[in-house]
This record gives sequence, C-alpha cells and structure tokens, in this order.
Amino acid sequence: MTTFPPFVPGLTRRNLLKTGAAAAASPVLMTLDQALAQGVTPKRGGTLTSLLTPEPPVVMIGVNAQGPTLVVASKMFQSLFTYTPTLELKPVLAKSWEISDDRRVYKFNLQKGVKFHDGTPMTSEDVAFSAMKFMRALSVRSRTVFEPIEKVETPDEHTAIFTLKLPLAAFMMGIGGTALPIVPKHLNDVADFRNNPNNAKPVGTGPFKLAEWRRGNFIRLVRHEEYWKPGQPYLDEIIYRIVPDSQSRALALQSGQALLAGGNDIEPFDLPRFQQQPGMSVTMKGWEYYGPISWIDLNKRVKPLDDVRVRRAMSMAMDRNFIVQKLWFGAGKPATGPLGETTPFYDPNVKLPPFDIAAANKLLDEAGYKADSRGLRFTLKHLPLPYGEVWTRLSEYFRASMQKVGIGITMESSDAGSHNARVASWDYETSATYIYQVGDANIGMEQYFMTENIKKIPFNNVGGYSNPRVDEILTKTRTMTDIAERQKLLSEFQRIAVEDMPYLFLTQMAFPTYYSGKISNPISTGMGISGDFDDVFFK
Repeated sequence: MTTFPPFVPGLTRRNLLKTGAAAAASPVLMTLDQALAQGVTPKRGGTLTSLLTPEPPVVMIGVNAQGPTLVVASKMFQSLFTYTPTLELKPVLAKSWEISDDRRVYKFNLQKGVKFHDGTPMTSEDVAFSAMKFMRALSVRSRTVFEPIEKVETPDEHTAIFTLKLPLAAFMMGIGGTALPIVPKHLNDVADFRNNPNNAKPVGTGPFKLAEWRRGNFIRLVRHEEYWKPGQPYLDEIIYRIVPDSQSRALALQSGQALLAGGNDIEPFDLPRFQQQPGMSVTMKGWEYYGPISWIDLNKRVKPLDDVRVRRAMSMAMDRNFIVQKLWFGAGKPATGPLGETTPFYDPNVKLPPFDIAAANKLLDEAGYKADSRGLRFTLKHLPLPYGEVWTRLSEYFRASMQKVGIGITMESSDAGSHNARVASWDYETSATYIYQVGDANIGMEQYFMTENIKKIPFNNVGGYSNPRVDEILTKTRTMTDIAERQKLLSEFQRIAVEDMPYLFLTQMAFPTYYSGKISNPISTGMGISGDFDDVFFK
C-alpha cells in the first residue's frame, strides 16, 4: 500500500493514479502557514457578518445539497480531507491515508481528540456510518460514489478502512470537501434521515456550531470551544444575514454592515463598482472543485425538444459571449461543452456549434418546423431559476434569443423550493439552472447523462436523456485508472454531448467572492466560501 504522511499538501490525480506518490501542491492563494511565515499573526476574536442568498431550507448537510446549505453547513461539518485550488488533497479529519496498489482498499488514519459539538468523541464508527448509511441514502451521487463501497472496517477508533467492489477512478474526488460529511451516528442513525428531528440542530465536528436561526433574518454560528485544532477557530462567530432584496444586499456590503459575500449574494452588474471600491477585495478563485456550469435544461419528453435538430438550433441561437460579458459582467467564460476547464479530463478541442441565427433558422426549417404568418414555429414554457435578478435576465435573454428563430417562450414563476420540486417531478419544459462538476467528469456528469439516473429526484437526469454509448463510456471510465485511456473515452463523451445537445450549455461560471480588507484568508481552498473557515481571522 502507498502511504500519504500527515499534512502533505496533497497529491495530484495524475500522480495518484500513475504512481501513487504524494505530490507537492502549488497553491495560488495564501494559506495560514504562508501568512504566519510572512509575519501575519492571526488575531482571535470578532464577528464575521456575511450575506447568504437565498435562505437555505435546512443547514443539515447531506439532507440538502443546494449551494446556500453547503456554505453554512461546511462550517459545522468536515470530511476526511479537502481540496486545494489545484484539486490536490489536503488532510482534515484523516491525518493520513494508505491506498492499495489495486485501488480498492483505502485506509484512513483519523485525527485524535476530535469531538462533536455535543462533546462526544468522533470515532471510526461515525465515519463508517456516514459513508455506508447516511450519505449512501442521501447523496445525489450515491450510485457513483457510495454504492461501489463494499464495506468500511473499523479495527480501532482511529482507523477506517474502505474496501471498494471495483477500482473507482474518482473515489478520492468523490468523498472530500462537502461530499462526505462525518456526522455523529448516535444522533443520526434513525429510520428517516430527512425527517430526523435532530436536523433542526445539526451537530458536527467543524469549527463552528449552530447557535441561532431566525428564519428570514439571520443564521448565527459560534465557535466550537472543543475544536480539535488548538487555538482555532479564530473567529468568535459568523452571522449569515438573509436579505431578500439585491439592492439592500449591495448596500450592506458597501457600507460594511456585511464583510463577506459570494455565490448569488451580489448581482453581477455590481461587480465593476466593488472591484473599484477601496478596502474591498474581489476574487474569482475558490470554485475550482465545484466547477459550476450553467445551462438550459430541456425536458426531452416534450415535443419538439425530442428532436436533436431543434435542440442544436436553439443552442446556435444563443450568444454566449453576450451572456458572459453583458449579464455576468465578465465573470466566467463561455461553455464549450458539458465540462469546464477546471475539471480534469476537460477537452479544449471540443467546441459548441457557433452562434449563428441564420443557420439555426435553416436547421429548424429542415426539421419541419415552419414559421406561421406571425413568424412563430412553436411555443415552449420556461421556468427561470429564482436565485436573483441575473437569472431573471438570463431567462429574458433566452426568450429574446428564441424569438429570433421563431420559438415563443412563455415564462412561469416559482420560488427556490417549488422550482426544484417541479423540475424533479418532470413538470417543466425548459429551465435555467447550473450544476457542479465536483472535481471529476464521472462524478459531475453521470447523474445528468446516464439512463439509469432518469429519476424524479432533484439534480438528476430529469430531462430524460438516454444514449447507450454515453452509458457505456461513463460506466467504463468510472473504474478506469489508465489516464490516457480514460481521457480518450471522456473526450468522446464530450463530443457526443455536444452533438446530442441534451442541454443548452451556456457558461463556465465564476462566482466572485467579495470581502473586506479587514479579513484575512477567506478563500484558501478549492471549496471557496464552502470551506470550514477555521483559519479565517481579522487583521
């Protein structure tokens, strides 16, 4: 077995799969160790006030996987390791690990002295429960990541040995960060994980614990005094303010009432002025692991969306450069296919059909959808994403773009909860959304592209896409450890996805993080604002 020593900065996926040797990380962002080396002494104390949009339904990680939930819950729950900005592995609850040469056995040596917020020691039994029962039942990526685990053995309190049924190429990319939170077995081993009364008062090992939640107003986290890292966290508390109005959120950040914002908190049209505001820092870093991609989801059961020529024509009618520059004000890049360039196995040679209104109209004519006397070919319903004004503008742009090729769009409204419920029940025709790729092509794509994932469950293949060759490719690459061969097949997958166009791929997103110059170290991993914040401090 190959051993990875304590707090090695990480290992690259390439070296993991080819040689199993640990590789030195090359972090772009300043780490706590770098700050200390430069004479910056962390100060203990202070309240960090952050914005949060929209308000999450729960903050029990696993029960809900939406972005706002992850932002808050990541301060309360931790995994075995996390990811650097270059997607290398950084130990957290596991201080080291060993991987068998056949990539089937993973032995994790756990940190000692780790306590849950209720004072109970964390043991390997909690790790086994979290993987084999809790996340296996709740994770939207369970079929890809957790079902391949044959067993988790616990020879002692500080050792957990995972044995896989088959080698899983992306296993280490699928159980770090927020993907496998370690939850206390004694509070969560119930018949119904989603309706467990303890979900209202989450208990984890993280540096902060839930103190108060006033719905529609704020969520307050306070320091976990028995946190396993001596002297950390530095902050006394974190307060997430729930401010529905976008102008009020921008004013709170501008005036210093809020010191941190990210994700959907600030509308993109405010990006230029905050980039120029004295005492304010703005970074696009911190989304390397999630690699968000925006697209228009299409219910391919609805005619004429079952016709690939119609889908390709719709794609050609949208100007992605306009979307990035005019709607997101330069944050992000146009999509080139289903993967973003921060995700391993992204193929830069795969390209979408170019923006071309004339070609789109011609293709629709060839598909047999002629325009009537009003210039209308057919009408579709559209469900915008209720995550702020920019998403409304995107849907309006989608409608305007479709009108240019004779497709009428009828807008429907929803809130965050009903939007997910409608899409999950297949009660939609088109919908704007974005998805996370979580560090690997298989983990990010299987749930949206494989036939077996056509389910009435959020964040799955709700649109009904099915291609036997895609199923074959993603099944093979799931267990393939040969880098070159895996790249070859995943490049083929990307070409097929662009040819079939089951989704209208729009942008490689980059959510800015805005933070006061008073704060040090808010973005230090590839998880961004969904890091645990145990090393964030006031200067």
